[in-house]
Amino acid sequence: MSSIDQSGTFILGDRKVRRLGYGAMQLAGPGVFGPPKDHDAALAVLREAVAQGVNHIDTSDFYGPHVTNLLIREALAPYPDDFVIVTKIGARRGQGGSWLPAFSAQELTQAVHDNLHNLGLDVLEAVNLRIMFDAHGPADGSIEAPLATLAELQRQGLVRHIGLSNVTAAQIAEGRRICKIVCVQNQYNLAHRGDDALIDDLARDGIAYVPFFPLGGFNPLQSSTLSKVAARLGATPMQVALAWLLRRAPNILLIPGTSSVAHLRENLAAGDLALPEDAIEELDSIAGNVPAHA
Repeated sequence: MSSIDQSGTFILGDRKVRRLGYGAMQLAGPGVFGPPKDHDAALAVLREAVAQGVNHIDTSDFYGPHVTNLLIREALAPYPDDFVIVTKIGARRGQGGSWLPAFSAQELTQAVHDNLHNLGLDVLEAVNLRIMFDAHGPADGSIEAPLATLAELQRQGLVRHIGLSNVTAAQIAEGRRICKIVCVQNQYNLAHRGDDALIDDLARDGIAYVPFFPLGGFNPLQSSTLSKVAARLGATPMQVALAWLLRRAPNILLIPGTSSVAHLRENLAAGDLALPEDAIEELDSIAGNVPAHA
């Protein structure tokens, strides 16, 4: 049995996906803007992911823009029957690569059509609405208008399932009154655990939670603790962080990204990593592990 199989599966919408997936964001150029520095290497990473058993890839047409979706299509189309592509809309790229909200009905509709065209699909399996009230994290505000637009596109048959990204618990509750939500994508990791209660609530309702930045926002002391545990286990810090997330809740799906085949294989091996209880206790303490002067 391969490492990725051992990490288990989860039903995303109505499709069974392996919990260790792949995020395509890093295949674009620096700052997720422009083409990759090595086009063939990017194609190789995507093909290796599928060869290793990945059947859930996360992307967006505003990565590049258009870059990652065109790479996915070139590398993998026609897609395997069990292959699930999850994309997101709600943002656009400004001059120089800035990230800007794109919430109007016209912008959201165009984004869905752009994703369909560039991925070479007739229907998008799942689309996350990225809420951009604050590009750096969730911020309060009603999501009814943009989500209603996406729900209408779903009724038209262009989108099968809908998710939310960069959202508060109140926005998720609001969204679930408008349409069925199958996944939530927020920042969450060993150091940033503000969504702990939310993850458990979503798990009870069978909704997937997809954390991004598995090593993002660590302070030096937190990083040191993770590195020490990883060294003791003969693993990399990223592998330990991913293994902890897989163990944290059954509805967590992982989408670690990389532009390197070797790093991809390393990340997927996290599904084989067993965390002993003493390591788990040490890792669980990281969220409260802050310097005395902080």
